[in-house]
Amino acid sequence: MKYYTKEHEWIELNGDVATVGISVHAADELGDITFVELPEGDAAFTKGAVFSVVESVKAASDIYSPVNGTVTEINEELEDSPELVNESAEDKGWICKFSGVAESDVAGYMTAEQYKAFLAG
Repeated sequence: MKYYTKEHEWIELNGDVATVGISVHAADELGDITFVELPEGDAAFTKGAVFSVVESVKAASDIYSPVNGTVTEINEELEDSPELVNESAEDKGWICKFSGVAESDVAGYMTAEQYKAFLAG
């Protein structure tokens, strides 16, 4: 199941591994993405810490870790093709995967339906 934060990150939890990226809404708001600063492999992050920066023709935006965990995989395709975030934000445009994630870390985040309502205001 996919969860969403108020800061427009998405999280997909499989066991104790969370795949994280930015939502389609966030990618659309940023416009053409020109660079994604990926976190270091094996780096540990706490919930709320900046783990990535996404730069576009409009702005640079910090991306906050929605979970506590250790980076186990980064989406290296984004180094050469940052536009994947625009083209496929919630699929091929994922940023990284964290391991050691507790299910309680996603408690309180929005489902897709709740996120859609949140965006509608």
